[in-house]
Amino acid sequence: MNLLIILSAISSALLALGHEHHDQIPLDYVKFPQPIYRGWNGEVTADAVFSGITTFAKLPWVQCLTKEHDVPFDIAFLGAPFDTGTSYRPGARFGPAGIRAGSRRLTLYGGYNVPLEVNPFQSGLRIVDCGDIPVTPYDNKYAIKQIEDGHKALLQQQAYSPLGNDSLTGQKLAPISLDGKIHPRIITLGGDHTIVLPILRSINSVYGTISVIHFDSHLDTWKPSVFGGAPSDQAAVNHGTYFYWASQEGLIKNGSSIASISTTLSGPEDYENDDASGFTRIEAREIDTLGTDGIIKKIRKTVGNNPVYLSIDIDSIDPAFAPATGTPETGGWSTRELRTILRGLDGLHIVSADIVEVAPAYDTNAELTTMAAADVLFEVLSVMAKTPLGKVVA
Repeated sequence: MNLLIILSAISSALLALGHEHHDQIPLDYVKFPQPIYRGWNGEVTADAVFSGITTFAKLPWVQCLTKEHDVPFDIAFLGAPFDTGTSYRPGARFGPAGIRAGSRRLTLYGGYNVPLEVNPFQSGLRIVDCGDIPVTPYDNKYAIKQIEDGHKALLQQQAYSPLGNDSLTGQKLAPISLDGKIHPRIITLGGDHTIVLPILRSINSVYGTISVIHFDSHLDTWKPSVFGGAPSDQAAVNHGTYFYWASQEGLIKNGSSIASISTTLSGPEDYENDDASGFTRIEAREIDTLGTDGIIKKIRKTVGNNPVYLSIDIDSIDPAFAPATGTPETGGWSTRELRTILRGLDGLHIVSADIVEVAPAYDTNAELTTMAAADVLFEVLSVMAKTPLGKVVA
């Protein structure tokens, strides 16, 4: 009898071991569900705002950098929790989590963008949240390399959807990348603005020298000797100098990049250095005379039909609307003004984008800043969904 019991126990253990499969997918699992939440009777409900894990806009979570690295997509949200390049208030390493929390309601009622007449979540594109790049808080040089490698790992893949034909002419579209392939777009959640240097290195590997649209209260093209003092090679790379280094490395297309600013300067020579880095400027206060339409026209005239990288510092929004940031400056634009300007970029070939310097610890209890950041990215996503990264074949 004892022998039978022992044999039975061994048999059960072997059977359980044979059925153990950590990667097994349940039969009812859907990798890319439709992000609209309805009850059993088909009505839209608010219940799902409080359920599941918090991804951007309740998008499907894909472990793009690890075991699901072979899953194709068209647009991915990717966190870069780095803030050890900031000069004033730290905390932007928590930006990715805060922005995701601020985005919970974006798809609650479907996600239709009324002014742009598009629902990016129902555009036929495969849009996912890839989580965060593993970033060390102990070594800036290594962290910057981690960000570059993580971004490249996603950007250098082939996109899920084909380009199709031009919506106006009906002619076939060809990719605008250097290798002639269709690549996905990455929307990065920062992190302080230092992360843009490794991202531009990644962008360069696919698109070459790129035009940049930069919304920020600050120039971020300061020479290291001016901003940070450059006591070491690594200290010279920070959130005020990354565009200087990007220019030195030939990553920015000179004369076709533009920035909006509202900060004070160390002196008029800061403008000279900004010019040398390849930027044309819009002063934030110009909105009082040009209006949003004038700002949009100036941006579009500067970048032309070039492929564009879009970088948005949350401090370009006045702290009355977005106080949770590391280096706030008064005199910025309202959330509504920035969203209007972003919608005016419709039709540009925005290859990838970011929003940075969101530091949730300084936010109000109402989460004003993280909601503003999420809504700004909703506009960016909508513009991307409307314009494929292709050019008409002659």
